[in-house]
Amino acid sequence: MNSIVAQKAPFPVEVEAGKKYFWCACGRSGNQPFCDGSHKDTGITPIPFEAKDARTIYFCGCKQTGNRPLCDGTHNGL
Repeated sequence: MNSIVAQKAPFPVEVEAGKKYFWCACGRSGNQPFCDGSHKDTGITPIPFEAKDARTIYFCGCKQTGNRPLCDGTHNGL
């Protein structure tokens, strides 16, 4: 099963230093950009991300990035 586009823009998130986040790779989560378990039976699994410091991170919203889980601008070509 393929990932679906959650939105054609990144999700800016204020992350906390040392905290682990699980980015939704399937696009089905109702808690974007994070996993809520909606990937069940898709063969797609969430991508873990651990914040090294507190700052704004831009998580990919289109799920097509080549820099998972971060936005690389791929949504501009969709």
